[in-house]
Formats: sequence, structure tokens, C-alpha cells
Amino acid sequence: MYVIDLRHKRLLYRTYVAHGQNSGSEFADSFSNEPESFKSSLGFYVTKTTYLGRNGLSLRLNGVDNGYNDKALKRNIVLHGCAYVGEEYLQNFGASGTSLGCPALPLAISSQVIRAVKNGSCLFIYHPTQEYLDHSTVIND
Repeated sequence: MYVIDLRHKRLLYRTYVAHGQNSGSEFADSFSNEPESFKSSLGFYVTKTTYLGRNGLSLRLNGVDNGYNDKALKRNIVLHGCAYVGEEYLQNFGASGTSLGCPALPLAISSQVIRAVKNGSCLFIYHPTQEYLDHSTVIND
């Protein structure tokens, strides 16, 4: 995951991020907008407010790509920290863990990233899926 300050043209953060457990193993290659799919959803999101949940500080995400991630709020897709992603976890287990569909960050940096992007930032989850690239209304309209 890259966090870029476009106004000042600088990279703020570069970190690991986990994907949904049914999106693939090492790399995500299958995506869904459907509840209970436990898959990541492609596309553009607008960050909303933070809250304290079972994963600590978390950030609500509003999917704005119709048909691809517009059910994110209903699915409770949020940006949060977790113990199953990061360099140490990779060294111990050989691969990152997976989430229930949320982009999940290493605990050591999650609060900093969440505070930097809350309340109206653009988040883009990308994969070169041709169907998405051809039909996303955000990209193509």
C-alpha cells in the first residue's frame, strides 16, 4: 500500500496490506462486491470516519465504484490494523494472513496511516482485471 500526498508530491507511507481470504493466497486475483464473500473489492473508495473496534482504530470506507465496491459500507469493509501482516509475520509464516475482505495494515503503522487518510481521502484498490478496467464508471466516465 502506498499513501501519496498529491498536493506536496511526496510518498508518506509504503507498507504491506492484506487482502480478503477468498481473494487468493499470496496475491489477490479474485474480487467481489457481495456480502459474506470474504473477498476484496476493486476500485475507488472515499475514506470516512474512524472508530475503535475489535481491531483497534479503524476507518470506514465508502466504495464509489458502482457494482464493484459500492456495498463496502454494508459489508463493513474498513481499513484496520492486524497482527497477521507485516515483515515479522512474513518472516515467521512465509506469507501474510488474510482478512474478511478488508484492507488490513501492520499494527505498528496502522494508526498513523488511518489518521493520515481519514475523512475524505481517495483509496484505490487495483488489480489489472480487464473487466473492471473496461467497465468501471469511475475510470470510464
